[in-house]
Amino acid sequence: MPRIVRIKLSGTSVEDLNTVCEEIKTIARKTGIKMRGPIPLPTKRLAVTVRKAPSGQGYHTFDHWEMRIHKRIIDMDADERAMRQLMRIRVPKNVRVEIEIK
Repeated sequence: MPRIVRIKLSGTSVEDLNTVCEEIKTIARKTGIKMRGPIPLPTKRLAVTVRKAPSGQGYHTFDHWEMRIHKRIIDMDADERAMRQLMRIRVPKNVRVEIEIK
């Protein structure tokens, strides 16, 4: 029974997330293993409302801030050579990578 590796990527920057996905795609293409994805998951939206003025005076006294967390899932065969190359990928600080072997 072949083993499958599930890679979960999440981050606040879509560009950084997509560059990491492209690097994983090139590794899969070079090693010749089967890959599914990247499958985009729903974006998590964190909204925070804060006071502008500490006194509470003024007409527009609230600021609205939002952070979006984008997620992707990639499934690929667990090839030892591909896994070594995966560990060498440079990942930006705002991208989180989880690797799970099934």
